[in-house]
Amino acid sequence: MTKQIKLTVNGKLKTVDVDIRLSLLELLRDTFNLTSVKQGCGAGECGACTVILDDITVDSCVYLALWADGKSVRTAESLSEGEKLSVMQEVFVDEGAVQCGFCTPGILMSATLMKESGKEFTRDEIKRSLSGHLCRCTGYQKIVDAVDKGLKK
Repeated sequence: MTKQIKLTVNGKLKTVDVDIRLSLLELLRDTFNLTSVKQGCGAGECGACTVILDDITVDSCVYLALWADGKSVRTAESLSEGEKLSVMQEVFVDEGAVQCGFCTPGILMSATLMKESGKEFTRDEIKRSLSGHLCRCTGYQKIVDAVDKGLKK
């Protein structure tokens, strides 16, 4: 069974027929070819699939595409403007917070939402805000350093 939905993806209005069982992750990757959204655990526990949906972060692997009807979705593809990286992308590179890169897009989406909030965060609050993200490569220190630096820029 399919249903037509309308959603805004990275600033562009899309109308698409979706299988009612399709996850938002599958819609973004397979229909719109937005490959920054990664399938990690498939259970909403690793954060690799994190996107910003109407100004909150969601794990798109456990969020049905159908539920995104009428909403706005942002993926890591929306962060840079051409060759110009966002502040968070720049600090991730500068601080060496990117290793294999599998977890990076999801973490960047959470960090971007933190930045856009305009709030000040302590290092403990940064760690708590990123606690839904798993990274097997960096040991997290450089990620926290990068987010802290990006929040202050």
